[in-house]
Amino acid sequence: MAMNSTPDAIFWYGCNMTRHGEVIRASARILEAVGVAAAPRGGPAACCGSPKDANARINGGMARRTVQAFNGSGAAAVITWCPSCHMNMQDSMAPVTPTNFETQHITEALWARRAVLAPLLTQAVPARVLVHGHLGFQGRVPINDLVPALLRLIPGVTVLDHPYRAPGHMCSALAGVPGALADCHRALLAVAEENRLDTLVTIFHSCHREAVALERHGLRVMNWIHLLAAAMGLPAEDAYKTWRNAQDARAAIGDERLTQAGETAFARLVEPELGQPPVV
Repeated sequence: MAMNSTPDAIFWYGCNMTRHGEVIRASARILEAVGVAAAPRGGPAACCGSPKDANARINGGMARRTVQAFNGSGAAAVITWCPSCHMNMQDSMAPVTPTNFETQHITEALWARRAVLAPLLTQAVPARVLVHGHLGFQGRVPINDLVPALLRLIPGVTVLDHPYRAPGHMCSALAGVPGALADCHRALLAVAEENRLDTLVTIFHSCHREAVALERHGLRVMNWIHLLAAAMGLPAEDAYKTWRNAQDARAAIGDERLTQAGETAFARLVEPELGQPPVV
């Protein structure tokens, strides 16, 4: 895409999944492969404002700035990743700052182009999977139906149709409720064992960060984008999962990457969560 050209869409990945750069890159490449020229946008400069919910002035300013930037891009659509961003755009951002684009979740964008996507999924991915669904976003986007449907396009993948759904819209909503996340993980492990499944597929980033440690219980954990990327032969190595399950996270990350991240930022923001055992 030329530097000054108008993108078909903005791929708005939000500000809370930057630990998963491979998912962002693979998502952008998959969108491009199905014919969507989507310019990635995220981080603090494209925030929905929710991290500053306690301060209405800052929250509103961040949200307004993001909508204005998207309007100024000339893109006809904003394709979302994060359910919180998607809901905030619908509920508070667009009603306050009128938009000149439509908002669509990435699962909707890919499903609408499934006739183009399916022939690109040429690599078999042998897996018996359980999709980690939540209740809270399904009313906005039929996420618990779209992700399994997309996965069933992949040769070798068998998706269990199981009714279990976790509360909330992703696991960040459970983490602050005593015992809730552990109950969710125990239920997922039980379903997997009962049905002889080998792979838990996460939908969203906060769920993925919590669930990857379940690999210590013998269950492979992948995001749905990782599976699509594998079927397309795209690189999408899950570095975060490697770090979280390493005996020595610092050694797994390496000195060069630690230097790039900054010792203070890593020690304060990332290292504590990497050292957490599985929540079960």
